Amino acid sequence: MTDPDRSKRDAGEAAALLVEPGMRVGLGTGSTVAFFLDALARRALPGLRCIATSPATARRGAELGLAVEDFDALDRLDITVDGADQVAPDGWLIKGGGGAHLREKIAAAAAERFVVIVGADKLVDHLGPPVPLELYRYGLPATLAALGEGARVRVGAPPSADGGVIADLRDAFDDPAALSARLDACPGVAGHGLFAPELVHEVVVGES
Repeated sequence: MTDPDRSKRDAGEAAALLVEPGMRVGLGTGSTVAFFLDALARRALPGLRCIATSPATARRGAELGLAVEDFDALDRLDITVDGADQVAPDGWLIKGGGGAHLREKIAAAAAERFVVIVGADKLVDHLGPPVPLELYRYGLPATLAALGEGARVRVGAPPSADGGVIADLRDAFDDPAALSARLDACPGVAGHGLFAPELVHEVVVGES
């Protein structure tokens, strides 16, 4: 196991200890979450009800014996655990390298406690591009034009689990709050990978 993998494992195993019997748990997406799923399954806690932010997580969770159900059956979560691509000192995150950022943000906002798990290599001095986007297919050329030349559809990326187009915004930026507000105001943007500090309750950093 490489040092980054050990760091991810440490973060995932630490986060699994935060889950208690009977909780409603949001399962994130990505390589660090895979370690969290393994650790959570090993604990074999009774009464867990889990939702997944991607089909891949749903499949893996079911294979491990976790009770994964549709989010339609739940209106809140006790805890959501997910990874991140970048974590800044002020608490802003960039997520969405795997293209599941819209569902991940919904699961984060629905949770009483949103816990981010990362290896130490994901800590940055300040956020930088790219910022993942999920765009509506309807009017896609107009949306891309409104976003500017830095917005590009991700080459080879399949549609999101909800049929959205995965793209990235590659423009440099200094103010994540201002960029987040701009993206929120664009009608063709279904979701973006900037997560505000208000969403984040804890960041667990693995350092082997």
